Amino acid sequence: MGKLRTIALVYMAVLLAAASLNYVPGVTDAEGKAFGVFALDVYDDLLHVASAVWAGVAAFTSRRAARTFLFWFGLLYLTDGLLGLATGSGYLDLGIMNHGIVAQPFMFKILANLPHIGGGAFAVYASIRYKAEAR
Repeated sequence: MGKLRTIALVYMAVLLAAASLNYVPGVTDAEGKAFGVFALDVYDDLLHVASAVWAGVAAFTSRRAARTFLFWFGLLYLTDGLLGLATGSGYLDLGIMNHGIVAQPFMFKILANLPHIGGGAFAVYASIRYKAEAR
């Protein structure tokens, strides 16, 4: 199957898990925040499911499709996380348009945006690292 396709499949599973967080008892607190850090709404769930479908289709299509997914998905999520770190709102879930700049403690912004920054950065890295596999 190859590393690129395997990594895309892992992203599919992680994204589906992220989309399910609101529906697993005990994961969200009384305020609806997953792990007490971030609140996921229907926009987030739809974004994660759509991204998971994209990852799965790419993984089952070809190594080149998986690499394309990893690069563009990674770039989109990484920049979303960096914007969230800077402003408190990302763009993928329309947060920056709906809420604007949100004043939050810096440590909170780090914890809330780390999944997008880390996951996005690794996806871009993998697309570059295993580029030769997609040829």
